[in-house]
Amino acid sequence: MYLELDTSNITLSKDEINRFSRHLIMPEVALEGQKRLKAAKVLCVGTGGLGSPLALYLAAAGVGTIGLVDYDIVEASNLQRQVIHGQSTVGMLKVESAKQRLLDINPHINVITYNVLFTSQNALEIAKDYDVIIDGTDNFPTRYLVDDVCALLGKPNVYGSIFRFEGQVSVFWAKHGPTYRDLFPEPPPPGLVPSCAEGGVLGILPGTIGTVQATEAIKLITGIGEPLIGRMLLYDALEMRWDEIKIRRNPKRKPVTELIDYEEFCGLPQNDHVEDSRTPDDISVQDLQAMFERGDSFRLIDVREPHEWEIVHIEGAELIPLGDLPARLHELDSTQHYVLQCRSGKRSATAVQLLKTAGITRVKNLAGGVLAWAEEIDDSLPIY
Repeated sequence: MYLELDTSNITLSKDEINRFSRHLIMPEVALEGQKRLKAAKVLCVGTGGLGSPLALYLAAAGVGTIGLVDYDIVEASNLQRQVIHGQSTVGMLKVESAKQRLLDINPHINVITYNVLFTSQNALEIAKDYDVIIDGTDNFPTRYLVDDVCALLGKPNVYGSIFRFEGQVSVFWAKHGPTYRDLFPEPPPPGLVPSCAEGGVLGILPGTIGTVQATEAIKLITGIGEPLIGRMLLYDALEMRWDEIKIRRNPKRKPVTELIDYEEFCGLPQNDHVEDSRTPDDISVQDLQAMFERGDSFRLIDVREPHEWEIVHIEGAELIPLGDLPARLHELDSTQHYVLQCRSGKRSATAVQLLKTAGITRVKNLAGGVLAWAEEIDDSLPIY
């Protein structure tokens, strides 16, 4: 299934012919296929776990123009899986770190960077000139946004998703088959599916899924093979097993006519670094430190899992995992004051609402969790 690409003015230099010789001797690719790769423009939304391998291999394969969208900076905790970045680029903008690496792999390509959050306000303008959009994101609002943008512009969406030991890959293209909305008409309830930051991910998993996404993009560009349109691959790293499911268009689904507020639609933020997002239930780590120094009477409850507690915990905290909390409410005195905390403040915010529903109202959530405590109060503690 071919994309419409104009290769009439595309030529390969002597260096490029040498570089891509293993492609050129394959009759399925050959010179015309390599010209199509050079003529193609691919937008990678995200330069993290999935964006790293897919962008690396697109650059190595000779995709002529690669767009990179990300708003984040490189952190040490990224390096376990985001292999496009390195120790030397910690603290650098991710798009600039990624661009530097891609041009080192292939100096013949054009890399365009967008150091912004991909939103309803800018997505159509950013995506309109690209041939293929690849979704390398990790949140539901952006996944729906990417798919709707592709539906409106008539472009293929090469989708990938990872969590812990499992991954998914498909190609959604409204012109030729189902879209992400046909498979998932509604997002899951907020909090039901934890993010990779909360649930973790095996470091090599995005490499497996991201390279499959790159493969699908290259197939779409060169017109070889059968793309994953109407099919989704499911990968289980622990069992080392691939399964496939069929996806069909939903005849009752209304076509996309405009972009919406995807954060409101999903009940989740796109940006996990949103500032000034505190609620009346939140207290800061400075507030908690002051409570300790004053000798206030309260219980600090850590709702993370035991294996997270072993990595790091705040002195004086008690461990009651969120999943155990409903069965242990009888251990909590409704007249006492509680502060709940987790890794970043998300799970503990859920726990606060659980306690309030149970009639325990003297409860606060530690904004930023143990991460903020380690960064702002006790820098001897590790960050994970």
